[in-house]
Amino acid sequence: MPIPPKILAVGLNYDDHLQESGLKKPEYPEIFARFATSLIAHQEPIRRPRESTALDYEAELAVVIGKPGRRISKEQALDHVAGYSLFNDASLRDFQLRTPQWTMGKNFDGTGSFGPWLVTPDAVPPGARGLRIQGRLNGRVMQDSRTDLLIFDVPTLIETISVAMTLERGDVIITGTPGGVGAARKPPVYMKGGDIFEVEIEGLGVLTNPCRTTEKTITELRHYHAIF
Repeated sequence: MPIPPKILAVGLNYDDHLQESGLKKPEYPEIFARFATSLIAHQEPIRRPRESTALDYEAELAVVIGKPGRRISKEQALDHVAGYSLFNDASLRDFQLRTPQWTMGKNFDGTGSFGPWLVTPDAVPPGARGLRIQGRLNGRVMQDSRTDLLIFDVPTLIETISVAMTLERGDVIITGTPGGVGAARKPPVYMKGGDIFEVEIEGLGVLTNPCRTTEKTITELRHYHAIF
């Protein structure tokens, strides 16, 4: 697949995830970056590195930009969307929480699963609102919500991000995860070798990835097959 020019993710964008995290509702979207070396496709293994045992799952809606723009208004934002897909923003919680910036914990190789379909905007409600989103670990429902419960919806995210930077064709915005993540459970539930995690969003399909504890090199990772 072509490497996305930018992969921009949103943290703390569902109220139930805020509550389980013990954090206040943000007044401005929590934006952070993912990088292309972290991406894998449908059915490829999410890799838990040997440096961590705190690999968590995060079912999310992904937005792919089709029309470039800067300072895009909320009213025109959806005209810039090429389509929607599924994402598992798998996170190394121990690395993520070592600093106020989340970059390390969100960018280990082979932890951002993406795809398998790019669904055009005409196939879902405007802004992909009101779609059921689930995350399932080994068939057990861990996350269950709806995309109309996003604190900052798709048009708001596009407007906010494009104030700072030009959104280019192929850019990806990952919109945040609902409650039910493994780190918030008592005891915590983290992914381990042999586990299977599925992200399902109504109308967009299912993204499935096994988990492995072995690593591949950067060179091998760059040979992942096309997602869309």
